[in-house]
Amino acid sequence: MDYKNAGVDIEAGYQSVELMKKYVRETMRPEVLGGIGGFSGAFSMEKFKNMEKPTLVSGTDGVGTKIKLAFLMDQHDTVGIDCVAMCVNDIACAGGEPLFFLDYIACGKNEPTKIATIVKGVAEGCKQCGAALIGGETAEHPGLMPEDEYDLAGFVVGVVDEKDLITGASLKAGDVLIGIASSGVHSNGFSLVRKVFEMTKESLNTYYEELGKTLGETLIQPTIIYVKALKSVRDSGVTIKACSHITGGGFYENVPRMLHDGVQAVIKKDSYEVPAIFKLLQKKGSIDEHVMYNTYNMGIGMVVAVDSADVDRAMEAIRAAGETCYVIGEIRDGEKGVTIC
Repeated sequence: MDYKNAGVDIEAGYQSVELMKKYVRETMRPEVLGGIGGFSGAFSMEKFKNMEKPTLVSGTDGVGTKIKLAFLMDQHDTVGIDCVAMCVNDIACAGGEPLFFLDYIACGKNEPTKIATIVKGVAEGCKQCGAALIGGETAEHPGLMPEDEYDLAGFVVGVVDEKDLITGASLKAGDVLIGIASSGVHSNGFSLVRKVFEMTKESLNTYYEELGKTLGETLIQPTIIYVKALKSVRDSGVTIKACSHITGGGFYENVPRMLHDGVQAVIKKDSYEVPAIFKLLQKKGSIDEHVMYNTYNMGIGMVVAVDSADVDRAMEAIRAAGETCYVIGEIRDGEKGVTIC
């Protein structure tokens, strides 16, 4: 009897590491110390000594049940981008620059090529936001997870000068809300998606005229990483007063997180075109509109609040970073919360 007979293939683990190394190398930053494969990742803070008060910001998240879609479609090269996005978009809301990322993959059976493909996606997400992938773990869990399934989570550390933290403290009535477009459902609400649509290969391969592609192609679209867009706004000289990543809980849960007591956000539904996938979801599932806005991003992945005098400059900077944006509402005096009208 050995470990392999017990269901853990150590040699497969070694092979996975070798296959993923080329993707990991592509994410390296000058601050990374040491090589790949050590017991820990080392990252120099020398570069940030000139900040007045360098402040670390961190976040952790996973991909949720969207991972089931990857299993059904046998497409594993994009969920890693989702994982990175869910972590780095959160710290970007505080003004943080992502520095380094670590991933954790739990699987029923280590299939080296599949694991390397997942990490390829993680590395791509890291490249998109400028973070170094300095470590990770692949854990084989025979008997706990089905052999053909896995779960994926990540952790990011970033830095921001304390004076540049985005806190929402300076929000006032008249400030404008800019919505940055999402790529679709992103990585939230998939438990409901899987109730509305039959999760079979046939269903996912069904072409919808209104989507312009198959259901599977639409749903698997990775989450947009907004780090560069927000940096572009800051580099343009515009102060981001508050920021909200629209994830699980949609507008009703996430927008209030950027507000202080005494102000409210008013968002106009007709300020942009809601993407077809959300209309299809709502129609097929007979889902109440409030539930939709309380579950999904409805086409807006990030909400940014700026002074009314800075709107044009901020939107120009967002577009220069390759993202689409809209003026979607404003800040008013009133009880803390969000009104969608």
